[in-house]
Amino acid sequence: MSLPATMRYVAIREPGPPDVLGIAEGPLPATKAGEVLIEVAYAGVNRPDCLQRSGAYPPPPDASPIVGLEVAGRIAALGEGVVGWQVGDEVCALTPGGGYAGYCATPAGFCLPLPPGLSLREAAGVPENYFTVWYNLFDRLHFAAGESVLIHGGTSGIGLTAIQLAHAHGAVVYTTAGSDEKVAFCRTMGADHAINYRTQDFSTEVWRLTGKRGVDVVLDMVGGDYVDRNLRAMAPEGRLAQIAFLQGSRVEIEMRHVMMKRLTVTGSTLRASPTARKVALANALRERVWPLFAQGKLKIVVAQTFPLAEAAAAHTLMESGRLIGKIILAVR
Repeated sequence: MSLPATMRYVAIREPGPPDVLGIAEGPLPATKAGEVLIEVAYAGVNRPDCLQRSGAYPPPPDASPIVGLEVAGRIAALGEGVVGWQVGDEVCALTPGGGYAGYCATPAGFCLPLPPGLSLREAAGVPENYFTVWYNLFDRLHFAAGESVLIHGGTSGIGLTAIQLAHAHGAVVYTTAGSDEKVAFCRTMGADHAINYRTQDFSTEVWRLTGKRGVDVVLDMVGGDYVDRNLRAMAPEGRLAQIAFLQGSRVEIEMRHVMMKRLTVTGSTLRASPTARKVALANALRERVWPLFAQGKLKIVVAQTFPLAEAAAAHTLMESGRLIGKIILAVR
């Protein structure tokens, strides 16, 4: 297909608040061996994008400086050695950066066909959340059917993904959210117990609901004083995965809980994971999760869609916390 000489993209004028984002024009990214060039239709908006914009999460040296970690669109060109994809194929993809743009280059192994039943717009909200949740919940925490899971941030993209996947795999799902409306929504998505953290102490409530046993697994992106409360709310042999720190990464904990209950604490950042691991995750999602989409057990909740030129407004909404589900940028 014929490619233009330039593309529109979202540029960061300088590190700062959302209004440092603006539209710029520049050349298309080069497509390296093993990569595909995607004509982006939609891009997902995620918390790490806001951190990068503010200067707190710089991209790796070999990644695009343009913000955006997930896209959906059509393959526009193939790099040397790429097999299994053709120009014109519709895909959703994890990216090393560069998603807020007309075209984005990413390793071919990070691409997936659209999940069954999803539109391009919905599919743009899949990769970052599903790669992250699958890796932590199933690969690192070794979640098993029938176990109990506590998922924080229940109405975030990560939270809704984890609730649905855990529910589909037979978990007893506990979650936290910041309003009665959000609590009720979490229940409709598969949570067995949803706790309003503004009116209840989640660790006390989990302890009560589990008959003073605690939960087997915790997935947390809050950090701060949540970490010690997570340990208090965990069952013997429980496992905790820390995937972000909305309330800070420097924490004080009571190690006695770790020792007495033989707890495991782990964590990860997806962007820094090796390429081979991300390719393996893509393969696992295609084999284990795409059938769940086909069966209607999973869905993407889109909170709002913004034009590319309104990326600043999208980031403002993201940072407000006043949303349920994913924010999507319409690039075309």
